[in-house]
Amino acid sequence: MAALLLLYLQFAPKPKPEPAPQPAKTTAAAPGTPPAAPDSAVLAQQLGAFAGAAQGTAQTTQLQNENLTITFSSKGGRVEAVRLNKYKTFRGQPLDLLDAQSAQLDTRFRTTDGRQIKLSDLYFRPEPQGSNALRFVADVAGGQIEQLYTLPAGSFELSYNLRFNGLNNALAQEPLTFTFLDRVRQTEKMAKQNRNHTTINHYLVSGDHTALAEASENPEEIKVAEPLKWAAHKHDFFVAGIIADKEFSTGQFNSTVDLNDTTFIKTLTSTLTIPAADVQQGKANFRFYFGPNAFNILKEVTPGFDRNVYLGWGLFRWVNQFVILPVFHVLEKFVSSYGIIIALLVVLIKLVTWPLTYKTYESQARMKVLKPELDAIKEKYPDDAMKQQQEQMKLYQTMGVSPLSGCVPTLLTIPILFAMFQFFPNAIELRQEHFLWANDLSTYDDLIKLPFTVPFLGNHISLFTLLMTISTLAMTYQSNQANPTAMQGPMKFYSYLMPLIFFFVLNDFAAGLTWYYLVSNLVTLGQQALTRRFVDDTKVRAKLEANKVKNKDKKPSGFSARLADAMKAAQEKEAQARQGGRPAADDTDDTDAEPGTGASDISPKRPRKTRRS
Repeated sequence: MAALLLLYLQFAPKPKPEPAPQPAKTTAAAPGTPPAAPDSAVLAQQLGAFAGAAQGTAQTTQLQNENLTITFSSKGGRVEAVRLNKYKTFRGQPLDLLDAQSAQLDTRFRTTDGRQIKLSDLYFRPEPQGSNALRFVADVAGGQIEQLYTLPAGSFELSYNLRFNGLNNALAQEPLTFTFLDRVRQTEKMAKQNRNHTTINHYLVSGDHTALAEASENPEEIKVAEPLKWAAHKHDFFVAGIIADKEFSTGQFNSTVDLNDTTFIKTLTSTLTIPAADVQQGKANFRFYFGPNAFNILKEVTPGFDRNVYLGWGLFRWVNQFVILPVFHVLEKFVSSYGIIIALLVVLIKLVTWPLTYKTYESQARMKVLKPELDAIKEKYPDDAMKQQQEQMKLYQTMGVSPLSGCVPTLLTIPILFAMFQFFPNAIELRQEHFLWANDLSTYDDLIKLPFTVPFLGNHISLFTLLMTISTLAMTYQSNQANPTAMQGPMKFYSYLMPLIFFFVLNDFAAGLTWYYLVSNLVTLGQQALTRRFVDDTKVRAKLEANKVKNKDKKPSGFSARLADAMKAAQEKEAQARQGGRPAADDTDDTDAEPGTGASDISPKRPRKTRRS
């Protein structure tokens, strides 16, 4: 099934992208010629009483601490660029979370005379307020628009206050609209993963969290008609978000992808409305967060903001949040190599789950000892699968063996397995961390580069993934040898096929994940070898024989009894089907006989005598 799905994804016809609309042709000005300033009369017509602040020269000013360098433009008094000082792109370049070409933050409002004004239409006067604060002021319509930014030392948060002073008569009593347009650049090695981990998360005042579909390459949109607390643009390992001290009235969120665009991997747009009363009363207070998508940092920002770190859903998120992350961060304090931390994490998890694993090994040993009896049943009833199952259930009941006892402990370890599958690709702690031959544990290692592209595989082979696959095949072989009855016929073939399929699937996944699975397989192989020293087949056989004597006259109960009844009912239905739909002879009375056979003269309570072969 997996192979067919891969073939379909490879060869199914893909819809051709619609051609982008061609912009209208304009006459280009000579190089170096500044754009012509709009005429004062035109500005007065467009902006009315706000036209007085619509002319000027754009200036840039910066606020900086050890984490951020934020550039502001006096045109609009807005954030123009954000650089994360401690991070680099996968190419080693400075990491600009936002820049003047990729992002635009703006606020729009309507005046009482019906005009739509944007802050970016106006020029503001920058007024430094010490070393960590900056005030922008625009004198308009007999009043002022004031914007105050504060960047605390050592913080990833930028405080922002927007206030309209003396403009009550000029401002329409309807919400202002804040817009955040974000054309996301590639900052990680694998563009597809970078794009598929990029989305918009938002959090309602009611406590609900929602997000746009991450991996979708189709236009996505969500409209929210109730108050919101925050919205955040998640760029794989980094976040640009805005948080309201009070609330945003409504919101709309959009994402689009142009696969032909080699500059921007995805375009995100957030539109949020701000109550006009908050702006007039100086209560429009917000915080921007520009920083790493790290759980321990985000959980201190505001309630729910840590949901920007995707740790899986439901039970898997709880395992990551309350088990894996705390242990991971404790190990960080004592070990500097993240590859070693991952190996230690495997060992700790294997030690904790050892009792469950041991139960599985014991179950495999019991099934191995019972193999001669199970083979004898198959030889005795070679063409009757139902009878085989019944006799096997009787044998299990007599010997005190449950065929499910080896499965349940394994199922209990699955949440950890899937939690890891979500944790490693989203852990910024592994970003650009070197280990062995891997330069970055948050993405695939490409030590083996191919001069051609292999379908479903790409142009590289991840050595960690290759070693993981080999170890999985070895573990499968050892497991089949330890429990010959577990996999039979086609299922045994599929048990070896699945690791090969996962080799293709995981070849592009984070090296940290495949290194974890490799170490986990090696530890499991060691556990199996060690367990065989403690689980003696002779002692297991003696225990089963003792159970046989004890359970000789014991009737099935509980689940075993229900399963036996279900199998018996299924066998009876199968017998009826073989007789062409007629009931079994012993269960048929003469009232069902055909007319004219004289059967009506026979008492319906007396069973019909049948010839037995």
